[in-house]
Amino acid sequence: MKTIGYAAHSSDANMVPYHFERRDLRPNDVAIEILYSGVCHSDLHTVNGDWGPQPYPLVPGHEIIGRVIEVGADVTAYKAGDQVGVGCMVDSCQECDQCHNHEEQFCRNGMTPTYGAPDRVTGEITQGGYSKHIVVREEFVLRVPDGMDLSRAAPILCAGITTYSPLRTFGVKEGSRVGVIGLGGLGHMAVQLAVAMGAEVTVLSRSKKKEADAKELGAKGILASTDEEAMKAAASSFDVIIDTVPVKHNVDVYSPLLDIDGTLAIVGQVGKMEEFMSAALIMGRRRVAGSLIGGIKETQEVLDFCAEHDIYPICEMITPEQLNDAYAVMEKGDIAHRYVMDMSGVSV
Repeated sequence: MKTIGYAAHSSDANMVPYHFERRDLRPNDVAIEILYSGVCHSDLHTVNGDWGPQPYPLVPGHEIIGRVIEVGADVTAYKAGDQVGVGCMVDSCQECDQCHNHEEQFCRNGMTPTYGAPDRVTGEITQGGYSKHIVVREEFVLRVPDGMDLSRAAPILCAGITTYSPLRTFGVKEGSRVGVIGLGGLGHMAVQLAVAMGAEVTVLSRSKKKEADAKELGAKGILASTDEEAMKAAASSFDVIIDTVPVKHNVDVYSPLLDIDGTLAIVGQVGKMEEFMSAALIMGRRRVAGSLIGGIKETQEVLDFCAEHDIYPICEMITPEQLNDAYAVMEKGDIAHRYVMDMSGVSV
């Protein structure tokens, strides 16, 4: 299938139009016309080579909302016209214990990311959602619930599942006390999701300048990490803290805030962290953990949960022609909303 995307040809190049071929449908494949593609901070890191060399030309994008246009002969779950999504991965071995446990992101043989990795069958490099079409194995296609605003749903497939999964994994429920470090693209989703789960949510930030925004999303307020007295008073007052900070930082500031058996889950920073002291962890049986997206079953769960509770990311719609400008803004820091590209004006 001939299609067009927007690709980086090197780590220091702008995104430019790129004509390429999607594979012919295998019996278990679904062909999708992409309607909206989220623009994630990790796309920027990847194309910049921050996480290692990349197989350029590279079409990023792992927050995809679209419409089925064709299905393979063995596909039973989808038909032409269905509203669907594709998230951060498009394949896994389907045979190991983690795949059988619906945790494909931890596939023992390595899951296949939506872009920048060899296809498990042909070895060709996967290309992502900054494109007009995509072809994906049926098991990795998600059903978008009826009535969802398609234009705002795409970032749920990354920012949504990235914060939903640790909230579920670490037992957030009615009455849980949850802290969210940062109110950016991940943080504002974590707040909404935790509130909908019945938690009492506090945003942790260096200042209180975003307090009105935090309260509008359902948080009770902001605890300023620079206020030493307030931080001391808040010791042992959280069950779970979701750490969305995307750069190297010191978790010692936050670990004393955890109650006994509390967990601080790192979801924002992929790379080196500052060294941290173990005393606060040992004295309170506190945990610092990491969390990577979620499996396909859990990603479908967060889509359904967001539809049920009317939860959406704060989105700024852009056209593909504005993509490089959006990247320039993201380079400057963790913005408080998500960019979503409207692909409706793109023609092959």
